[in-house]
Amino acid sequence: MKQFEHVVTETEENTRLDKVLTNNSHLSRSQVQALITNQSVKVNDRVVKANYKCGRGDVIQWSLLEKEETKIEPEQIPLDIVYEDEHILVVNKPKGMVVHPNEQTTSGTLVNALLFHCKILSTLAGPLRPGIVHRIDKDTSGLIVIAKTNEAHQFLTDELLNRNIKREYEAIVHGVLDHDSGLIEAPIARDPKNRLRMGVVENGRRAITHFQVKTRYKDFTHIICNLETGRTHQIRVHMNYIGHPLYGDTKYGPRKSDLQGQALFAKKLAFYHPTKAEWLTFEIDQPKEFATVINRLEKMS
Repeated sequence: MKQFEHVVTETEENTRLDKVLTNNSHLSRSQVQALITNQSVKVNDRVVKANYKCGRGDVIQWSLLEKEETKIEPEQIPLDIVYEDEHILVVNKPKGMVVHPNEQTTSGTLVNALLFHCKILSTLAGPLRPGIVHRIDKDTSGLIVIAKTNEAHQFLTDELLNRNIKREYEAIVHGVLDHDSGLIEAPIARDPKNRLRMGVVENGRRAITHFQVKTRYKDFTHIICNLETGRTHQIRVHMNYIGHPLYGDTKYGPRKSDLQGQALFAKKLAFYHPTKAEWLTFEIDQPKEFATVINRLEKMS
């Protein structure tokens, strides 16, 4: 049994228990209500109902059964390796590949492929994420750095926290941006109205995206994005927030699209090598599908 705890904040005062718990867990509203009904949730060590109005400083405690640990099997999946040595490797992840196993996907991930390719991977991120320092979405292709040793992993994690790893993306967004460049600083957290999405939320984690217009087309704009922070779906959420969702992103943009997944890829990655104190820079060309869209937009403009 795994125990969790949340202390009610001032902004959550007088809010229903089930809503507060949903906003502070990875559980759906129905899962939260089931836990409360089964008396697996307590407030200040007391069992209460779902409509209990929380007070500031209330301590909410809940427990979940720990799931059986998933065993990850190595799989002989081709990898596009851009760089490799005994400490790290840089991979160009294809669109459609999940980075690491989860409840829905246990095979065909980048981790399954890495386990087959590498004799050793770092263990700092846990058994389901060996070697994984940072992630990119399933339908986002591009560069990702993998740690083979725990020392390399810790160094790269610290560099991420200190914003010393440079990550540049290319994207195509709906609409024509007025400004040639800009900075979006808006906090991101799980959307309280839809737990399957992220959103700009007042009490979310700080998130900063820089963008620069590369080319304007009729009804679309080709942009370059640089991340200062690395929140889940950050570029997708931020561009939607300013009214320019990514082309093909049916989660945050128009629900119908002729493109499978968002027009976004991690183009450039630069960082100091964990042991050599050498600045490394890696860059890839546009994926074929992305280039095809650009060619089509050029012909239409």
